Amino acid sequence: MTASQWRQKHKKQKGNIRDYANVAQLVCLANLENLNALFIGEKLPQSERLAKLNSIARHQMKILTADNSIKRLEDK
Repeated sequence: MTASQWRQKHKKQKGNIRDYANVAQLVCLANLENLNALFIGEKLPQSERLAKLNSIARHQMKILTADNSIKRLEDK
């Protein structure tokens, strides 16, 4: 979901999507931002970057949500 899609869906909430993300989502987002910058530097077309980033995000979220250390961070 893009930031503007999130804002449209959550009109009553203040701030932005990051303010409501959990630890796993924030870690994944930071990784995706870095990878996107790398892909831009490699001059990958936007459609190809989006496909790669989507696949990577799904894989990372599976790993991060299964990781007990992430769960312990969220509990603090």
